[in-house]
Amino acid sequence: MTRMMNIHECCGDKVISAEEAIGKIRGGSRVFIGSGCGEPQHLIHALIRGPGLQDVLIYQMLSFTLSKYVDNPDFLERFALKLFFISAPMRKAAFEGKIDYVPVYLSEIPELFDSRQIGLEAALIQVSPPDRFGYCSLGISVDVTKPGARNAAMVIAQVNPRMPRTWGDTFIHIDEIDWLVPHEEPLVRAVPDIPDEEVARRIGFYVSELVEDGATLQVGFGRLPYVILGCLEGKKDLGIHTQMITDAYIPLFEKKIITNNKKNFMPEKAVATLAMGSDRLYDYLDNNPRFYFRSSDFVNDPAVVAQNDNLISISSALEVDLTGQVCADSVGPLFYSGIGDQANFIRGAAMSRGGFSIIALPSTAKNGSVSRIVPNLSQGAGVATLRGDVNYVVTEYGIAQLRGKSIYQRVMELAQIAHPKFRTWLVEEAKKYHYIFSDQQAPPEEDLLFLEKYKSRVTLKNGRRLSIRPLLPSDEFAYRNFFYSLREETIYYRFFRKIRTFPRHMAQKEWASVDYRKNMSLVGLAQKKGHKEIMAIGSYMEGEAGRAEVAFMVQEGYQGMGVASRLLGLLEKIARENGYKGFSAVVLPDNRAMIQVFKKRYPDVKTIFEGGEILVLMDFEESGIKESNKEETGE
Repeated sequence: MTRMMNIHECCGDKVISAEEAIGKIRGGSRVFIGSGCGEPQHLIHALIRGPGLQDVLIYQMLSFTLSKYVDNPDFLERFALKLFFISAPMRKAAFEGKIDYVPVYLSEIPELFDSRQIGLEAALIQVSPPDRFGYCSLGISVDVTKPGARNAAMVIAQVNPRMPRTWGDTFIHIDEIDWLVPHEEPLVRAVPDIPDEEVARRIGFYVSELVEDGATLQVGFGRLPYVILGCLEGKKDLGIHTQMITDAYIPLFEKKIITNNKKNFMPEKAVATLAMGSDRLYDYLDNNPRFYFRSSDFVNDPAVVAQNDNLISISSALEVDLTGQVCADSVGPLFYSGIGDQANFIRGAAMSRGGFSIIALPSTAKNGSVSRIVPNLSQGAGVATLRGDVNYVVTEYGIAQLRGKSIYQRVMELAQIAHPKFRTWLVEEAKKYHYIFSDQQAPPEEDLLFLEKYKSRVTLKNGRRLSIRPLLPSDEFAYRNFFYSLREETIYYRFFRKIRTFPRHMAQKEWASVDYRKNMSLVGLAQKKGHKEIMAIGSYMEGEAGRAEVAFMVQEGYQGMGVASRLLGLLEKIARENGYKGFSAVVLPDNRAMIQVFKKRYPDVKTIFEGGEILVLMDFEESGIKESNKEETGE
């Protein structure tokens, strides 16, 4: 048990009331106030009541208590408020021009204090009671509070026994505090409401598809990241290096999903700068050695972030345009939140070995009437993250990967994950800007969530693994690269003629507007240095007499490993769901390997020799259901 010092006994001359402490501040002072849920509410109320205080400039990162005063004309006459991040209670005041927003990376704020570019006459902070050595903890608000207190000419600390003592570089000695104000009160609580949990959970589902076991996560501010964390319960050995800890982390710790054991940088520690949540969270953090809190100039520094291998940055946005530019802090010209350190974490993730970033956002706003995937960012909107920094973008309709891709590819990737009712509009707008070809067809106006159940992974005979998923319209370039990687013989066996080019009109015809219930193409993808490449494709198309016609192409390096057999089993399962009773295929006589694949799965196969080609007829049997399931799981 930590023994606490009695401040009245050890430093009684410093212990004064809030009113007396505020009386030490002069008019015209620049005052820093501790951030977020760690803000000293009692001192703030006393500051506003302080008689004679005029022309006081207040700096704060996340502000809650002052939102109760910003509509008061007397407050606005006496105080000017500058915020580094606009909290939800402050948005109305920001829209009305009653406060000032400082757009700066949170990691750079300490340097603004250290260099005296922002000079501070006073700092109002909240701390835990001092231990027997005289050290108080800044608890749940280290972020920019510690640098702010370090650089202020006078430090006034509200000593609150409800402030958790957090581990890390969180401590300030009573010798560094000028005035101590004992006052116990509940900390600010901040648990986000989720207006559309179904959409958020669908986004969380897609994000979880990208998160591998053992990854280290950075998760941004907001409602959506809160829900995304709850969708990671199937993962193992996750680590944390992030700006903020919320209640959503607690179940992941309790279920040993977050262990921090696989972290190579600061292992066994969840690294953060602040916490915002409920009393349950604050109790969980109190004297918990799993956590390491430190100021934002360390935690949010891209060079520090990059020291974590497999670092995945997950953040939200208000808009993403078709070129990949991200707006996160304003609705048009109206400042809505803040740039925070989204760009720093994204760049740190890009520099991390095995790391990458995810921008997650709902596809629409204003009850579905406005698309968040837009041709251009709204007039006046700020670019929080440059198009060159963006990797994955996720909505409730899927995943778009933008890194290393052209504007044409980005348009198709993003249109594909936009709300179905906006996809055609986005493609038509892109044509006006000459982002895409004039004959480009829009992605299907259909919710393709059902395709997720057709994803799987298979282990081949030589131990290699392939990810299997349906072919999408945005795969045009990946398919093109696959086509040109094939030998002439492989192409000839598929198309029965020599094809040396794969022009765009062929791609458009193949799958630009796919009916996934009548036709299906599955691709097998292999990991190649941070990205995946198509190594195989199996397709069926609507045929005659209740059959679907199947065809396969497998890259030569993967032939003879059972790839076509696996794809055939998976296609049969899908075809059964869509009412087909069997397959047909047209095969050249010397393609004995393909004929053998069919005969192995369908012993009663019928073959008909027609005009130099073999027509293969295969009927689905009830016994084929179990076999199909075995193929899917890779048994």
